[in-house]
Amino acid sequence: MAGQTPSQTVGPFFAYGLTPEVYHYAYRSAVGDRLVQSGTEGQRIRIEGRVLDGNDEPIPDAMVELWQANAHGRYNHPADHRADNLLDPDFRGFARTGTGVDPECRFLFDTVKPGAVGDGQAPHLNLIVLMRGLLAHLYTRIYFGDEAEANAADPVLARVPPDRRHTLIAQRDEAPGGVVYRLDIHMQGPDETVFFDV
Repeated sequence: MAGQTPSQTVGPFFAYGLTPEVYHYAYRSAVGDRLVQSGTEGQRIRIEGRVLDGNDEPIPDAMVELWQANAHGRYNHPADHRADNLLDPDFRGFARTGTGVDPECRFLFDTVKPGAVGDGQAPHLNLIVLMRGLLAHLYTRIYFGDEAEANAADPVLARVPPDRRHTLIAQRDEAPGGVVYRLDIHMQGPDETVFFDV
């Protein structure tokens, strides 16, 4: 047998177990879009944005996963052994949502603003994006527009060309429900989001 086998598109089979809310199934996934509980420490924020295609059209069936440190800058993960950064038992640190849950095809996360994790890194969120037609998930970050000094010193952000950094920086807005940071993820086009190799 010669040659490569043809590629297959990914999804939407994953929705049954990962984002059932998008398809109005009677059950909910074990992981939702809220990282906080009533006792979670830190400044409550909402993260919102859309996943856009090359024509700047929203993608209604993308899935976005968020992984972040808590307000003290520590990940809720056994590999994070930094005792000087406190764990928060009421903070999960991981969430997942589909863009089709919201009528405007946004991803929405209710969380806390993360603390700096060390090694000179500015407060940030780690995102994984999955969608149909994408054969491998993509990794990116969200930084905060009101952390200019910390962003300027961040070693990861410093490796991004200056004219592309804006694709990773969410802008702060004071909304009636609280602080909202907004950033769209562009899959292609002149404002294509910076994606990272892991």
